Amino acid sequence: DEAVEALRTAGGEAPQGRAPQGRDRALVLGLLLSLPLGWLARRVRWLYTPIVLGTGLLKPNISAIVGDLYPEGGARRDAGFSIFYMGINIGAVLAPLVCGTLAQSEAFKRVLANNGLDPAKSWHWGFGAAGVGMIFGLLVYIWNREKLASVGNKVKTRSERKTDGTDADDVHPLTKDDWKRIGAIFIFFTFTILFWGAYEQKGASLNLFADRLVDTTLFGWKFPAPYLQSLTPAFVIMLTPIFSILWVRLRERQPSSPVKFTLGMMFIGLAYVLMVPAAMLTAQGRISFWWLVGLYFLEVCGEMCLSPVGLSTVTKLSPAKLVGIMMGVWFLAAATGNKVAGYLSGFFVSDD
Repeated sequence: DEAVEALRTAGGEAPQGRAPQGRDRALVLGLLLSLPLGWLARRVRWLYTPIVLGTGLLKPNISAIVGDLYPEGGARRDAGFSIFYMGINIGAVLAPLVCGTLAQSEAFKRVLANNGLDPAKSWHWGFGAAGVGMIFGLLVYIWNREKLASVGNKVKTRSERKTDGTDADDVHPLTKDDWKRIGAIFIFFTFTILFWGAYEQKGASLNLFADRLVDTTLFGWKFPAPYLQSLTPAFVIMLTPIFSILWVRLRERQPSSPVKFTLGMMFIGLAYVLMVPAAMLTAQGRISFWWLVGLYFLEVCGEMCLSPVGLSTVTKLSPAKLVGIMMGVWFLAAATGNKVAGYLSGFFVSDD
């Protein structure tokens, strides 16, 4: 995860990511590089490299394209990024359900055994499903790319174009105001690391917590612990319309970006305050999965205040020629947060 997030910085800095037409090419290249099926990558380690590189090209450039859809900025851009974020999380809901079922479901293992296949290799089918999803994503974008052909483009006047054919914007030095804006982005960068360091426990220590210390039974049906990973994207989908409408209706009265970031940090803190009594109750045996439902709900409330708003803020604060790079820097914060999350997860002990 850290490698994927870190290379998003390079993806935003690459020449393809600096011009609107180049963003389109970088996005398609990123999707193509991400296509090697997960089960092949699991068998051949070096196949992870194109997946990491592809994601590095895909994420910052697609975010920059979304920003270009709202050149007027303001509340509409914040709402637009919230909708974009909801779309991402539709896939995030489906992925644990599909991949988790193929990888761990006893029913699917019986299907494999009945067809003469090794049920011990069910994880290969789970990884392969991710590759199939990437193929569908590529096809959807190719079918609709003409609708985005002019996004972010503007006609250059003669005065804006140098005699050697390069754009004046590309060589104009950054102003003092530009550097102040970049400095503000790096302040947000610091808080983002702390947020994701706590948030990404859901894929590490909280996943182990769910597997070893939580009763995953609902109305007599015992479901795989990875299913709980679908809760956060499900809450994102539920809450995105609410937050989008809220930001638009508040207009000038809506909280500033720093206030939204503060609210995000507050919610993530409350989520882990909730887990203090839950952890204490594990001394008596497995606890109800509803504790994790509450945790993930509070986390997503914080995510709604910080993540899509952060994406929007970076596109607003970045100098026009550095939008791709600064989007990469934003994802580098997520990479660092993932690294922090992994370090903190090393302290998890289920039998203490």
